[in-house]
Amino acid sequence: MSDHQEFLAERDHIDVLIDQGYKIKSVQENLSGAFVAFENKNKDTKTLHVKTANGRKYFSNIIVLKNN
Repeated sequence: MSDHQEFLAERDHIDVLIDQGYKIKSVQENLSGAFVAFENKNKDTKTLHVKTANGRKYFSNIIVLKNN
């Protein structure tokens, strides 16, 4: 899968979780990307491994926009 296709898949997965009421709870960065933990109001959690640079930029923008 190309890097762009992988980013599109990550973006779509993030968008689906946000649409389902999940919010970003925490982010752990490492050399292989970032592990983004999502949590909803029922305290259900899901973790997504974001590998692409554009995917990391995408969820970072979501964090910044939600905090403003």
